[in-house]
Amino acid sequence: MKVKTKSKKVNKSWLNDHVRDPYVQLAQKEGYRARAAYKLKEIDEQLGLIKPGDVVVDLGSAPGAWSQYVRRKLSPGGAAVGALDGTILALDILPMEPIEGVTFLQGDFREPEVAARLQQALAGRKAAAVVSDMAPNLSGIPASDSARIADLVELAVDFAESHMKPDGALVCKVFHGSGYSQLVKLFKERFRVVKPLKPKASRDKSSETFLVGIGLKAPKGG
Repeated sequence: MKVKTKSKKVNKSWLNDHVRDPYVQLAQKEGYRARAAYKLKEIDEQLGLIKPGDVVVDLGSAPGAWSQYVRRKLSPGGAAVGALDGTILALDILPMEPIEGVTFLQGDFREPEVAARLQQALAGRKAAAVVSDMAPNLSGIPASDSARIADLVELAVDFAESHMKPDGALVCKVFHGSGYSQLVKLFKERFRVVKPLKPKASRDKSSETFLVGIGLKAPKGG
């Protein structure tokens, strides 16, 4: 019973913090589905990764806040609906409510059938940016969790190498702790410029940070 009570207190405390969170309030005011939109916004404004006319792929897109931000960035005047100068492809194993102008594919991109649908949607084009907010369900066992996180990041890097322009950018969510230095090493092996960033919209208590890789290095032997 004590555990249950504590859990309720923790949930209530989290809910109070969440409701008072300025980014949550801003997201509600500006029509974003989640406060996560401001993480990508800050990264993009700092590094200038997404430009009108670009093809952008959003991995782990549900509930859609990052796709919403990209949609506004590719729209004349930052509109949430109407004209769109560019292409947005969003993928997730979870369902996502439609966003005007965003092509959403539900499924695991490691599966051949989903990969084939993505290839079809890209229609021979390469992405200028690949953004990944993917995160595994964490178990609380550090070794297991860091392996799961690393697996998703490696998948995103491999995906970018196959589907991104040579001068494109990959934005990937990672977590400080066990395995973090190996992921930084992986990025440095694959990208010409690597920048670790923790946006202001990331909660202070959270160990999440974002790795940005800009410009693919030539493949080995290539």
